[in-house]
Amino acid sequence: MKRMLTVDDLARDARFVRTRIEDAVFDPRNAVSRNRSENPFKPTDSESPDAARQLMHGIFMGEVQALEGAGRTCYDFEVGTGPDEVPYALKLDMARQCWDEARHVEISVKLTEHMGSQVGEFAEQTFLFEAACNADPILRLTGVNRALEGLAIDVFNTMRDYGDAVADPVLFFCEDWMLADEVTHVKMGSDWLRRVTADDKERQTRALEFQRTVDKLFSLGGFRGEADENPVHLARRFRQMAGFSEGEIVELVDVAAEAQREAEAMIAAAHPTVD
Repeated sequence: MKRMLTVDDLARDARFVRTRIEDAVFDPRNAVSRNRSENPFKPTDSESPDAARQLMHGIFMGEVQALEGAGRTCYDFEVGTGPDEVPYALKLDMARQCWDEARHVEISVKLTEHMGSQVGEFAEQTFLFEAACNADPILRLTGVNRALEGLAIDVFNTMRDYGDAVADPVLFFCEDWMLADEVTHVKMGSDWLRRVTADDKERQTRALEFQRTVDKLFSLGGFRGEADENPVHLARRFRQMAGFSEGEIVELVDVAAEAQREAEAMIAAAHPTVD
């Protein structure tokens, strides 16, 4: 079996259409929404059901790619302590995560149908699997388990709250259940990062810098933050449970705000007529 797959190697059927994440982040229509301080994910907004369905489909695709990424980590690296090797116990944790992600895929398919949508209605973005293609196992771990699974904590917490606000007990229960798994996945990433790099602080620093880069990119130009206009808010309590220090959470808030400012500046420069 081939090691180190690329995004182009992912198998998909005719239902799936891919788009670039940059096109979504820098879409001028998103700029209009931000400039008006609107959040289409608020339950009181008339667009919130469509926004929730689109986000649910994005969660489904993220679970598919998380399953693929964790499975690749189980296979791509030999057991050992070298820079291209991982402890056997880390492989076992990734296998456990595969089991969780497979269950999440099944739940997400059912939730998609429950919310009146279907697989393939919205496009797929492959950013999670791209982070899982890193040839350094520790950078892959921080990029996926700390950064993108961390984003999943924020998204699931937001969807759980949305289910509560619109009196949908099925959505609330399922998101609450999956949120607990995501906290475990991020905690595994936090623990293994510190264990593997305990005697190599330079490597730990590189890994955390890579995580910061991924976190900034996937704050999605204002999608995640702590302001009212940000559709997804940082779930501070759950991130603490997942091994994030208070300093790391504060830094993530700053990174999200920086990403939003940069995205809005780029949109304004490219579309000066947008109000």
